[in-house]
Amino acid sequence: MQPRLISSSFLALTGTVVLWASAFPAIRVGVDGLGVQALSFLRIVIAAVALLLVAPFAKVRIPRSGDLPMIGLCGATGITAYQLLLNWGEVEVAAGTASLLIAIVPAFSVLLGSLVLKERLSRDIVLGSVVALAGAAVVSVAKGTGGFTVSALIVLAAAVVQGVYHVATKPLLRRYTGLEVATYAMVAGAVLALPLAPAAWHATPLAPVDALVSVLYLGLLPSALGFVIWAYAVARLPLAASTAALYLVAPVALLVSFLWLDEVPHLIELAGGAVSVAGVIMINRRSHGRPAADRPATAHGENTRRSPHRTVEPVPGPGPVPGPGPVPGPIKE
Repeated sequence: MQPRLISSSFLALTGTVVLWASAFPAIRVGVDGLGVQALSFLRIVIAAVALLLVAPFAKVRIPRSGDLPMIGLCGATGITAYQLLLNWGEVEVAAGTASLLIAIVPAFSVLLGSLVLKERLSRDIVLGSVVALAGAAVVSVAKGTGGFTVSALIVLAAAVVQGVYHVATKPLLRRYTGLEVATYAMVAGAVLALPLAPAAWHATPLAPVDALVSVLYLGLLPSALGFVIWAYAVARLPLAASTAALYLVAPVALLVSFLWLDEVPHLIELAGGAVSVAGVIMINRRSHGRPAADRPATAHGENTRRSPHRTVEPVPGPGPVPGPGPVPGPIKE
């Protein structure tokens, strides 16, 4: 691999981590100025329009009509429901704390994959999932969240629906690239979010400038540009580098939240987050050691089977940040 290509790939990967991490404090600013419904609608629509503009240059194909129901499910869970729940939860839950809770998405992904897709669960995966969920429970009851609140449950619900999204993308990724699936889901999510349009219509004229800048940032950078540069990076970097980078999202989110919002995480939150990440690493190590055809749906819902026509890229969760699951490189002809 040429040095210039390596440099640009790592730059893209670094940019992805920073963008997805910065989404959590940006959500907090947007919620304060726009409200949950308006922020959710505007971010989804901005991201969908941006990805549609990129689609011709990225050679995104029109999906088959038979795949529209599954695409609708992806949009409903990974886009519309995820945005609403995460934004709602961040009304009370600190941005950094939310990032620690969302980090357990891979645990929900593999557990749901075993139930829905009848995928085999090894002892290591079960143990890793239990450890990750235990860490999330510690974060939820930490002092920084004001005790075990409804808002902490709402953020965990966002992690669950994101897990559903990752499982639902698996059959789609047998026929489409990761960027294509992300684009389809974002557009579907925008359509399903249309009932929120009146709230955005009324809130936008009254919103402060920082909230408007935040939602524009969220839609264009973490949601749209993040997907594009993520696909570029993972197609050119080794598996270990891509996976390790995603473990940095929650720590970087804590740092950005401190610099942007002066949020100081409590030690028990940090300890719980570390336990969750350890559990996710356990899950991923086991997944990496299994044959591609037998791997469970991961945090990105990627499928690693060979496609006879197209390169299959891992698809990030279209929320502000995906769970730090395994990130296989592309499988080419």
